[in-house]
Amino acid sequence: MTAAATATAAATGAPASSGASVTKLFVQLKLSLMRNGLKGSSKRKVVWIISLAFSLLFSLFVTLCLAMLHGHVHAGTVVVLLAAILALGWTVMPLFFPTGDETLDPSRLVMLPLRPRPLVRALLASSLVGTGPLFTLCIAAGSVAAVAHGAAGITAAVIGAPLLLLGCVALARAVATANVRLLSSRKGRDLAVLSGLLIAVGAQLVNFAGQSLFKQGGLTALEPVEAVVRWLPPATAVGMVDSASRGSYGVAAAQLALTLAALAALLWFWERSLTGLMVTPDGSTLAAAKPEKDRGGAGGFWSLLPGGRTGAVMQRTLRYAVRDPKTKSAWVSSLAVGAIVPVFNALQGTGSVYLSCFGAGMLGVQMYNQFGQDTSAFWMVAQTISSPRDAFGELRARAGALALVTVPYTVLVTLATAALVGNWAGFPAALGLGLALLGSMLCTGALASAHFPYSIPTEGAFKNVAPGQAGLAWLGIVGGMVSSAVICSPVIGLTVYVSLADDPGVLGLLALPIGIAWGLLATWAGLRLAAPVVSRKLPEILTAVSKG
Repeated sequence: MTAAATATAAATGAPASSGASVTKLFVQLKLSLMRNGLKGSSKRKVVWIISLAFSLLFSLFVTLCLAMLHGHVHAGTVVVLLAAILALGWTVMPLFFPTGDETLDPSRLVMLPLRPRPLVRALLASSLVGTGPLFTLCIAAGSVAAVAHGAAGITAAVIGAPLLLLGCVALARAVATANVRLLSSRKGRDLAVLSGLLIAVGAQLVNFAGQSLFKQGGLTALEPVEAVVRWLPPATAVGMVDSASRGSYGVAAAQLALTLAALAALLWFWERSLTGLMVTPDGSTLAAAKPEKDRGGAGGFWSLLPGGRTGAVMQRTLRYAVRDPKTKSAWVSSLAVGAIVPVFNALQGTGSVYLSCFGAGMLGVQMYNQFGQDTSAFWMVAQTISSPRDAFGELRARAGALALVTVPYTVLVTLATAALVGNWAGFPAALGLGLALLGSMLCTGALASAHFPYSIPTEGAFKNVAPGQAGLAWLGIVGGMVSSAVICSPVIGLTVYVSLADDPGVLGLLALPIGIAWGLLATWAGLRLAAPVVSRKLPEILTAVSKG
């Protein structure tokens, strides 16, 4: 009997008010889901065991480091802020990674005769099973160990660590239940696209904040922030331990009461959201029944594109970038990281105008594996290609759609970087190098798409290569990037000369038109070389991109 069948049988056979049996059943169900997820794939077992071992070692290391802060003057500041960051991570995790835990969708339990309150207790207990809660418990134990002093502090620590864990888990569950309709919709899946952007921006903000903090006198500058955060649940659980250790028993009692009140409010809100979810009909099919509005054909921006095959292919490519989740994720991440690296380095005082080329390189990678983005629907594209001329037109339009976004983006990023670093003399050479690099990557991208196509699976948010094709992907991308650097080497040499020369003169101004001309020539050459290969290998390309 499967875990789902066991849950159904037990739920229908036991009274709905039997909270203990329902809780035990859901814990067993969670364990069964984890165990069944490892069946049938030795690679999956190895990855899971390695990830579990790494998580345990990292958790123990962090716990030990936090415990070593015991007695440090700023230990309370560190652990309170860490608790707040931990709670924030649990809050946003269901929004940006909705597919990470299948049990986050309680709408699957609508048909079972379960009352909301026992269901809340059961889901809360099952949420405490997994590597995430184990990691959080280790962090909580290390945090309270860092600030616990005396009998009162140790007693508060025994209470505070579980309260922090319960607060984080309840916060994640309440947010996930309140947004379950969104997370199960197309907009919810598109929200996961922002996860890469959030991580990239967050990493740079942490780096920038760390450097600024070091310049302003260390952790002392965070004390005013910590004084406010220690009153924000569930960080109040750690603040309670610190207050009890300092002898402020009244403050510790108030923080404990605030923590318990916030936890009760979260559970109440979770129960209300769960009740509404269970009794409200799913209107996802109602919108499909409404008559569609007549859009009156393609207008607006699309009317500015060229006519014929070129405009149609460009429009299709740009619509993929907006609508397809994985294509959108790649574009958004490239746009964000390409701007973050030069701008944040410039703000930190370590930037260079030539770092603006990073954005052109990130977007140039999107030219690789053009046909893999079509998946099995490439057969419709193949029907329109009967000669190298048709293949050239298809590749030229796809490169044009990419250049339509990348060229103005590269100009804007280079302008912003030059303004932040104050190096307007290097602006022409930097922009010329960026456009030459883009043209070189369009060249190698077209060749890689023709020679090394691979399938992009439609399932799995972070699975971008079909099994058995990882070598093709790495060969095409890494080989193409190295080849792009070789193709662009004359412009790179010119840029190095201009940047090192005391007075580059006219050559510094000519670096921009030379870079533009080199990029256009490289793009044209790559498309010309790739077109006959695409025309000749249409069946092989279709087979390669249809394996996902």
